[in-house]
Amino acid sequence: MKTMFEGKTILVTGGTGSMGKIFVRRVLAGELGTPKKVIVMSRDEAKQHDMRMSYLHKLVATDEVIYRNFSNVLEFRIGDVRDYGDVCAAVKDADFVVNAAALKQVPTCEYFPTQAVLTNCLGAANIARAIEEHRYPVDSVIAISTDKACKPVNAMGMTKAIQERIFISANITNPKTRFICVRYGNVLASRGSVIPLFHSQIRNGGPLTVTTPAMTRFLLSLDHAVDTVFTALREAKRGETYVPNAPSALVMNIAKALAGQRKIEIEITGIRPGEKLHEVMVSEEEMNHCVQRGRYYAILPMLPELVGRAGREPNALTKEFSSADNVLDLAGTMALLRDNKLMIEDVDPAAVEELLR
Repeated sequence: MKTMFEGKTILVTGGTGSMGKIFVRRVLAGELGTPKKVIVMSRDEAKQHDMRMSYLHKLVATDEVIYRNFSNVLEFRIGDVRDYGDVCAAVKDADFVVNAAALKQVPTCEYFPTQAVLTNCLGAANIARAIEEHRYPVDSVIAISTDKACKPVNAMGMTKAIQERIFISANITNPKTRFICVRYGNVLASRGSVIPLFHSQIRNGGPLTVTTPAMTRFLLSLDHAVDTVFTALREAKRGETYVPNAPSALVMNIAKALAGQRKIEIEITGIRPGEKLHEVMVSEEEMNHCVQRGRYYAILPMLPELVGRAGREPNALTKEFSSADNVLDLAGTMALLRDNKLMIEDVDPAAVEELLR
């Protein structure tokens, strides 16, 4: 399976986002074979231009061959997953589809839930519908989901949960295409996440704003997020959802670790609309059909048509998988941030501002 992408076309919707950019870089580096083409589809022409120029000017550290051939291998398309015509035009050429297009910021989705439905639900439905109606020969579709889809209490999580169900059920009406999901927690230093906010607040002298001292969150690096997608594409069976066994930390300890010895106040602001105190990646209901796959959990589909009859694997969990279970202490949190070069002295201020936009 190391040559899974050899000679193939991979469509990445929302490919100019934080995870999408790392995914594209690693695909182009040939980790799963040399692709015929990678198509990045998104709505934002400015982000597409920046991403294109980063390859042209060799600002992304990867194989030299990518830069010599990127104009033939890497294709950018302006389009919107909400628009069925845009989706059809992009999906018809693809062997693999990675659906990373999303409205993902919790407060935004609380104030504009209809917009969250259009991107996170209708966008997913458009991909499944395009394949079904036109019989496009797509090998696999993978949905990028979130811990907030598990026992959702906010509009973002609710729409992501529906996205998961849309893709899992699509296996029934599209028997020649494998639809799978990945579900993971907060990605360190991704656009809109708390770490760029803390960096910006520190550079401006504080205060650091923490919603509540007891709040915990799962934490993954961007590369760990991409590893999860690669692993699911290699191993997952139809209808399965892959979940990384990721560490978690107190948001308060993230703030303390980044502040270090600086005399910066930490201000408690209260939980925002739609936020949980702790996130859950596998619920009490899902643990009864959750199995171990190496470093990952796989949530098996509940639809009887997709459930294997022979060799049922034992359940991997005896309780829900919560960010409150195995929380890193302050030293462990600091080590995680340092290992990922996220201490404030390691980070370019311009990159922080770009992630906050």
